[in-house]
Amino acid sequence: MNPRRSFLLASLVLPLALCFAPTPALATRRPAVLSETGSTLLYPLFNLWAARYTRLDRAVRITTEATGSGTGIAQALSGLVTLGASDAYLSNFLARKNPGLLNIPLAISSQTINYHLPHLDGRSLRLSGPVLAAIYEGQIRRWDAPAIAALNPGVPLPNHRIVVVHRSDGSGDTFIFTQYLSFTTPSWERSVGYGTTVNWPAVAGEIGATGNPGMVQALDTTPYAIAYVGVSYARAIRREHLGTARLENRAGRFVPLTAATVEAAARARSAKTPANERLSLVDAPGANAYPIVNYEYVMVRVHQPSTRSAQALRRFLTWCLNPRGGSARTFLGAVGFVRLPKSVRQLSRRQVARIH
Repeated sequence: MNPRRSFLLASLVLPLALCFAPTPALATRRPAVLSETGSTLLYPLFNLWAARYTRLDRAVRITTEATGSGTGIAQALSGLVTLGASDAYLSNFLARKNPGLLNIPLAISSQTINYHLPHLDGRSLRLSGPVLAAIYEGQIRRWDAPAIAALNPGVPLPNHRIVVVHRSDGSGDTFIFTQYLSFTTPSWERSVGYGTTVNWPAVAGEIGATGNPGMVQALDTTPYAIAYVGVSYARAIRREHLGTARLENRAGRFVPLTAATVEAAARARSAKTPANERLSLVDAPGANAYPIVNYEYVMVRVHQPSTRSAQALRRFLTWCLNPRGGSARTFLGAVGFVRLPKSVRQLSRRQVARIH
């Protein structure tokens, strides 16, 4: 097929909003490289996006790496990567110190609390923020403790020590999990707080794991363990017949993680999203709101090393935000994410437009 005709056919499948489609002249040059690293929760989605987008835009090549949100933020700050993927927004300190770094939400994700209780075979337990805080503080040490039994009447809980699993790397998953504990449990907020890394209370037998894959592996190989895992690994959790908790929300209801409960949480908070889009969705109000929900961010620099790389980055991020592009349910649904509300997509597009 004639190269020009091939390019024109390919460009027709780009969303109409992608008005700066690559030209044939650009397509014949060496592709602009967009490097991404960071969140292991976002990593499966970025792999889907990169594979599809680079077939549509031959002027771009995208590399991806799962290193944890802490690394994603650090390497975006240092300029080592084009896109730093993170489940956490920049802290107030880092945002003030780095005004040229944008936090751009691309989707909404969530987190599950999972456990390995062999005799329950995946049966769902009810857990609350205060109970989880007490488990991770070492105050609740056994699965049949009165506080857990009170939330789960009639469930045969084992008289076995709880094995606590937490992230050992800088992690956005740790950020949102410890936010849930901080927002629901004053003692945790005072003693530990929240962040991509925290000083975990010393608990006998605790396990530190790297990335979401490491969390799933530690949980799968350790009977009676408990862990927090990003939703994009839900298939692995189901495949290994691990349990997933119903979590207590701000309204006092124990809700499962579903697209509807995640969207309910997002609706309750999205109207408060500021122009810089640094906002927590954790512990949102509403009877049906799932409590551990967050924006999935990319950290990118306003000033790019060249006009060409800036154009390539704007094209890619615009496609990611388009409901007929990267925000189509075929992509987001494959990893358990939901689409940003329209008002938040508009804020993200305004930030993308600042890149030059």
